[in-house]
Amino acid sequence: MATNRTNHLNDVLITHRISKEEALLVKHKNKRDEIVTALKNNYGVEIYDPFNSGSYAKNTAVNKKFDFDLMAPFKRNAFSTLKEMYESVYDFLNEKYSGEAIVRKQKVSIGIEFYADDDNDVVKVDVVPGRELNNDQYKDDKKLNLYVYYQFGKMEAGSDYIRSNVSAQVSNIKENANKVDLRKIIRLLKIWKIHNNKIPKSFFIELITIKAFDKKDVSGSLWDKLKIVMEYIKDNVETVSLPDPGNGGNEVADSLSDWDKSNMSSDMEYMIDRIEDNSDNIKIYFPLNDKFPIEEESKNQYSSSNAGFSVPPATRFG
Repeated sequence: MATNRTNHLNDVLITHRISKEEALLVKHKNKRDEIVTALKNNYGVEIYDPFNSGSYAKNTAVNKKFDFDLMAPFKRNAFSTLKEMYESVYDFLNEKYSGEAIVRKQKVSIGIEFYADDDNDVVKVDVVPGRELNNDQYKDDKKLNLYVYYQFGKMEAGSDYIRSNVSAQVSNIKENANKVDLRKIIRLLKIWKIHNNKIPKSFFIELITIKAFDKKDVSGSLWDKLKIVMEYIKDNVETVSLPDPGNGGNEVADSLSDWDKSNMSSDMEYMIDRIEDNSDNIKIYFPLNDKFPIEEESKNQYSSSNAGFSVPPATRFG
């Protein structure tokens, strides 16, 4: 008996619920609050209130791999340059958490990875420094300039800024009319990315999924909806424009190189073909989280047989 693809996808979402890692979630919240307090104490009147951004704030996080993104908004006169801001926050966090965590410079953020605790849990918080465009303007428009530490996609290292309204990015999903279905598809594509070690940033996945919902009639079963979005990505990822909802001047599509876009298109085509050819193959690309198995009585009625089930090559280039 073939795998019921929609039932399987629903089980995938259940086993990847962030709520299943409640204890680890609490630890992340506690560390986030500690970092917020430390930043405010160190920078005083030069910093506005830091806030959650990223997947957790948008309710699109999954439990297989998650961290907290913390936006640290600074006043215009706090630093003369964006590089100075970035280096200052890095130096402060690196000194504060010396011996407790690995602190590293990332694309636009500063990553803090705390050493495993007695439960072998690892807490990760990414701090994103940003500076308001003009004095006292942030309170009105929420726009910030971010520093690009090293190149990603078509964005050059040392770029003066990526101008963005992170609050608008969060609202773009939380207030979307299709937010329930939208979040499910975004989570599934993130699960695919994590389990299959793929390149696209979560923000890219979010925006191209929203674009697919805007351009296509995304309806039917959960598998139907996912397939429609995947087909849209396959056909459009190499040419689509993905303006940042926080600032239309930012082209998020540029966060992937042309090579990466071509590979993503090929990935989508290959996945669709293989899953359509043999429904069992959906388990390769969208696996359950084995840490949280589905209870026996609630398992879906799909075959446990792996006949015809094959593992694809590690990479496929289009």
